[in-house]
Amino acid sequence: MVETRTDFRVCNLCDALCGVAIQHDGRRVLSVRGDEEDPFSRGHLCPKGAALGDLLEDPDRVVAPLRREGDRWREVPWEEALDEIASRVVALQRAHGRDSVGFYYGNPTAHSLGAIFFGLLFARALGSHNLFSSNSVDSLPRLLVSSLMYGNQAVLPVPDIDRTRLFMVLGANPVVSNGSIMTAPDIDRRLKDLRARGGSLVVLDPRRGETARVADRHHFVRPGTDALLLAAMLRTLFREGLADLGRLAPHVTGWEALPALFEPFAAERVAPAVGLDAAAIAGLAREFARGGPAACHGRVGTCIQEFGALTTWLLDLLHFATGNMDREGGLLFPSPAVDLGAVAKYSGQTGSFGRFRSRVSGLPEFNSELPVAALAEELETPGRGQVRALLTHAGNPVLSLPNGRRLERALGALELLVCVDIYRNETSRLAHFILPPTLGLERDEYPVLFHAVAVRNTAHFSPALLPAPPGVRDDWRIFLDLLGRLEHHRGGLHALGAGLGLPLLKRLGPRGLLDRLLRLGPSGLTLAKLEAMPHGVDLGPLVPRAPAIFHRPGRRADLAPAVLVRDLERLRARLDAPLAEDGALQLISRRSLRSNNSWMHNSHRLVKGRERCTLLVHPDDAAARSLTQGARATVASRVGAIEVPVEVTRDIMPGVVCLPHGFGHHREGASLRVAKEHAGASINDVTDERRFDAVSGASALNGVPVTVTACEGVGKPGGLS
Repeated sequence: MVETRTDFRVCNLCDALCGVAIQHDGRRVLSVRGDEEDPFSRGHLCPKGAALGDLLEDPDRVVAPLRREGDRWREVPWEEALDEIASRVVALQRAHGRDSVGFYYGNPTAHSLGAIFFGLLFARALGSHNLFSSNSVDSLPRLLVSSLMYGNQAVLPVPDIDRTRLFMVLGANPVVSNGSIMTAPDIDRRLKDLRARGGSLVVLDPRRGETARVADRHHFVRPGTDALLLAAMLRTLFREGLADLGRLAPHVTGWEALPALFEPFAAERVAPAVGLDAAAIAGLAREFARGGPAACHGRVGTCIQEFGALTTWLLDLLHFATGNMDREGGLLFPSPAVDLGAVAKYSGQTGSFGRFRSRVSGLPEFNSELPVAALAEELETPGRGQVRALLTHAGNPVLSLPNGRRLERALGALELLVCVDIYRNETSRLAHFILPPTLGLERDEYPVLFHAVAVRNTAHFSPALLPAPPGVRDDWRIFLDLLGRLEHHRGGLHALGAGLGLPLLKRLGPRGLLDRLLRLGPSGLTLAKLEAMPHGVDLGPLVPRAPAIFHRPGRRADLAPAVLVRDLERLRARLDAPLAEDGALQLISRRSLRSNNSWMHNSHRLVKGRERCTLLVHPDDAAARSLTQGARATVASRVGAIEVPVEVTRDIMPGVVCLPHGFGHHREGASLRVAKEHAGASINDVTDERRFDAVSGASALNGVPVTVTACEGVGKPGGLS
């Protein structure tokens, strides 16, 4: 009889940090349930967590290095693959310059302790300006504004949802995400507790989504107009004498200039563009000032638009102006066991901006990375600095970045594409090499980034639980092994430095580095202490930390960064622009509780049931275009067209259509058999890489103008070429 046991870990599939009780036999997962003794999640578990074992045992998982030879794949030894990759990278950089080799990492990188620590080291060692990541498709405006206002991109305020009285949600859907840059497991319970103490939930969104359905009030707001809404709210506060910094007054600069900046944005002036009447806009401002403590959570929807940086800045200003910044029940700055702000400061990662620009379009770098809106043109455009080779980690740019078809063509033409990935997916099928990493339960994990944005201070270490397949390696080992070979081929002092430093780094590893960071942090924890607490440890509620948390000179936050003040003129011009192009609708995206971007669709338990890749259309827009429930429609933009089934619903604002992201698994050469049965269409086959935030360069994936027409006959599965 096989002996079974139950161990406790943290699910690392999303930001929520749910504690899990895993029953296993030492080789495979038998069941997963929520850990009721976890002090943070208290037994909560979403459907993704229950599927942890599906990923480990997926028959489509890559479990040995692969080299593509024409249309066929061949397993190769690790040493052979790494040596060939390194030699080709060095040859390309010698012939065409360091910028000829690029690096891209996707969202799951943030869920790997080793990749966070050592992937950054590897990227810097490439010496290339062509570094890209998923940050510029979901969070760049937030990081940039923190850098500009507080002097450090890692200083991130989060809503104190457990003590607020008014919780306003703008461009976010926490009931599905359990928070994002707001780690809050079991958000349903937290929202019920909000009401139990007499509080209220208000949602502003172009879609009546899962969070809006449980809200006290929901207001439709037109995509891309959040900055106008917030500017009008701020004007109301200043005009009516409701703006008050409170105790933070001595710790800020730029406050005096603010009232005049928002004079052009009267509620009556912005109302037609926002889609919300002037009385409601002014009422929201008064309620936020008087109904405190209050917190407004803006997330992906406020970042992936043409005014992403401006919207994020105005969100923070709303809290400053109402005394809700660094206040219990408002926005607070977490005190994690690993002080991410200090780590960023002492490692030089506080967030540089505009030190250099992309070669073709001149988009600004942030923290040594360029926006992904520039990636395709940097791959395609000849000349010194053209990206001829690309290495990716945990990313699927063909499905996750704007104008995926253009990227697909450009990636397929590279001289070298190397993907560190668990699958042969829509991007890695184009690679010359696939290098397979371990997965969460097979390696030590500590969610260093997500503890730093949690609504309560906790810590939870998850040591490796199950053996990994013999042909895979921890991603941090992949990075260091490849780096060692790069330096060997570079020769001279590079080889000498690698010979001295890399063995030390390998001995230290993520565990050793984590232990040192814990010891330097504010909690007094060590790795040994954490390992002795399998359910994690509660370090208490968030507390006010300003001005100590401000990293700018004099410990003062800058409320009026010049680059953002200048962008208000672009926002003012938006008021004079037409609401929509003739006949066009605005396309927005959505996510599912049973999905995680593009890489959870190969688990049958997560994709079974009704079709989820559907286009939400308001009945008035459907009638005007002869669209009916279940029929197929063509969605077209400047860059391409896709075919999708229609779902007619009043849960979407008139003039707006909505499609989930992460689908489009119909492409030939990918080996995801379950995902292909539920292929859907990729929203990024119609998003436009030319649409981006003029300040940060972040991609504007929401509010894309599209035409929607009824299909004649039966359309192709997944899309149109």
